[in-house]
Amino acid sequence: MSDSNAVATTTADQNGAVPGEPGKKDENSRRGNWGNQIEFVLTSVGYAVGLGNVWRFPYLCYRNGGGAFMLPYFIMLVFCGIPLFFLELSFGQFASLGCLGVWKISPVFKGVGYGMMVVSTYIGIYYNVVICIAFYYFFMSMTNLLPWTYCNNPWNTPDCSGVLGGGSYQLNASLANATTSLVAGLSKVVNRTKRTSPSEEYWKHYVLNISDDIGNFGEVRLPLLGCLAVSWFVVFLCLIRGVKSSGKVVYFTATFPYVVLTILFIRGITLDGAINGIKYYLTPQWQKVLDAKVWGDAASQIFYSLGCAWGGLITMASYNKFHNNCFRDSIIISITNCATSVYAGFVIFSILGFMAHNLDVPVSEVADHGPGLAFVAYPEALTLLPISPLWSLLFFFMLILLGLGTQFCLLETLVTAVVDEIGTDWIIRNKTIVTLSVAIIGFLLGVPLTTRAGIYWLLLMDNYAASFSLVVVSCIMCICIMYVYGHKQYFKDVEMMLGFPPPLFFKVCWRFISPVIISFILIFTVIQYKPITYNDYVYPSWSLAIGFAMSMSSVLCIPIYALYKISRSPGATFRERLKFACKPHPTWGPALQEHRIGRYAPLASEDTVESHPLREKEELMEERKEELKEEEEKERRDEISLTIQGSNGSTNTHNSPNPSA
Repeated sequence: MSDSNAVATTTADQNGAVPGEPGKKDENSRRGNWGNQIEFVLTSVGYAVGLGNVWRFPYLCYRNGGGAFMLPYFIMLVFCGIPLFFLELSFGQFASLGCLGVWKISPVFKGVGYGMMVVSTYIGIYYNVVICIAFYYFFMSMTNLLPWTYCNNPWNTPDCSGVLGGGSYQLNASLANATTSLVAGLSKVVNRTKRTSPSEEYWKHYVLNISDDIGNFGEVRLPLLGCLAVSWFVVFLCLIRGVKSSGKVVYFTATFPYVVLTILFIRGITLDGAINGIKYYLTPQWQKVLDAKVWGDAASQIFYSLGCAWGGLITMASYNKFHNNCFRDSIIISITNCATSVYAGFVIFSILGFMAHNLDVPVSEVADHGPGLAFVAYPEALTLLPISPLWSLLFFFMLILLGLGTQFCLLETLVTAVVDEIGTDWIIRNKTIVTLSVAIIGFLLGVPLTTRAGIYWLLLMDNYAASFSLVVVSCIMCICIMYVYGHKQYFKDVEMMLGFPPPLFFKVCWRFISPVIISFILIFTVIQYKPITYNDYVYPSWSLAIGFAMSMSSVLCIPIYALYKISRSPGATFRERLKFACKPHPTWGPALQEHRIGRYAPLASEDTVESHPLREKEELMEERKEELKEEEEKERRDEISLTIQGSNGSTNTHNSPNPSA
């Protein structure tokens, strides 16, 4: 930037400015900004680090060769995860708009934003149901004896066999008595061909009271309905003042899970058999590296774990200051997310090794994925720990916080999209009403998931609503920005915002490597498709049709809106209409006037036009055109010489046209 453009200098870090940039008062007072960059980073970490890090990553890891899974996992992180994360953060931050508003970059692709909203809606509905179940288990842990410890309850069946035996377990029992009951319980397990654990029967017959078919809804489970209301109320309270309030909440919600994970890790590695679980987790089966399915699972886990194409990353970055170093943030958040998955794997497999040791079965037979791991295997493991209610409270409190961190951003994505799209002063002043309305609608749509058939619908939404569609949305986003809007223009936008161009590695990934990897995931998903099941229950074909309809509903937003936009665009032929619809909207660019420099600066303001004679106006226009030509020529020379500045945040020294001239 030219120094003559500087406003009175303020603290660079406070404004999120690139080091070396002149301080700017770039607070977006109308729309709002994060209180500071720590709040943004913590919120993004809370968004990316969710329930999937606790159950999905470890399951995929041991299913795909243990330590051998790490190789494709980290390769996918470097070549796909981090570049896409940086792309979405820079996209939202540059325009300071949510997942709908940013498509001023090429209005014909606004359907991508609507697709993101549909995906976030589906995820927000069922994700909060998972949180409400965690709330339920949290409340039920407030007792001297966990209710899923023994088999002597009204909901238990004759097949139930607890590890701790059938007698009442006293918390002050001696270590010898506890060991005796463990041995007695194990002898019962060995003598049975099929053991049903107390935690599994508690989950199926008491918490869910699960029906025999997805179409048999039965009654609403009132305890779950109450917990669902609590979870939506908590989310609303934390977002009542937008990012100003959620930014304060994440200081706790994003950090406390790491405290719990560390406590459980220290406790887990001291348990008998824990080392066997960790060995199973880390021991590589190198022959699996050559299996295409391992690479597909690694890519999909990176993709879904980071939350790309949900719209949340764009939304959160839109509240950043214009000069915030989102390149640095993308590296920090992506690595933190993946490191958390690996760390959670140690915690999980130390406990699973302990369970396998006590049950005298292989580790692979006690671990499961999805709700089965969070609400069956873990509660059973917790009963084997001293002072089990305390560990249960900590564990489920951690699950609640992990879920809320993601749910905050999902709800904020929807609210921001609505507010930005309508954009009136009234809607901006009354954003709280919009937030409350979205929360109430989300609660009502989640009620069917609290019925006896709710778990079937939850898994249907999890498997179809946000899988295939995410891949398509992300691929089209890359194509739009890099090939329709133009990679050269986007690189210039990033350089104007950060003070340095994107590193060459990211340029190559955005244009070539990442779209190829995304296409690979898409093809692999189609080839490897298998209808979902829940334990022994096979979903009927009509329910799978509903699943496909949910999956396609977000994807169909893209061509439907494109056809609508083209039909409303001026032009005599389809080609002319398409060309016009693909052009950036005149208001595309930085939100604040002080940042609209270079090609985003107005050619001449109305005041300037009125205050100059015709000749002077023509001279101003010609002078402006010459400046633009010189700028384009310099960029062409820079590209040929491949002179790329380092990513250390140093200020770009090329002269930008002064809009005030």
